[in-house]
Amino acid sequence: MPATVCPARILVEKAETQGKRSRRIAVDVKIELAVLLGLAVVGQATFAVFEIETPAWRKILKWAMVIGVTLALTRVAGHWALLVPLVGGMVGVAGHTVWCRRNRIDPLRGTPRRRYYELRGWAWRD
Repeated sequence: MPATVCPARILVEKAETQGKRSRRIAVDVKIELAVLLGLAVVGQATFAVFEIETPAWRKILKWAMVIGVTLALTRVAGHWALLVPLVGGMVGVAGHTVWCRRNRIDPLRGTPRRRYYELRGWAWRD
């Protein structure tokens, strides 16, 4: 199957400095897709309790942006593009933990739940 047809490959053009010829280098994005899937699954399993009332469109938009930026950067930076979601995730977890502790919320369980809803501006239903 040609590289341009395979959805798990992106072709990157790099100009050679000598001879001014360009060559095509296939950058395999299977690793990026696997890491992004892993982040999505682990993130959802771990932090779903904190996003119960968040609209689905916001969650979908967030992941579409993460995937789009990572795959776009893969064209330029290769596998180093994985640093974007990995570092972003680490910064997000650190910020989440600090915010939760400052507001007396358990950073793993999201309890007390009523207080968490109040801080997020969500309606509490008894």
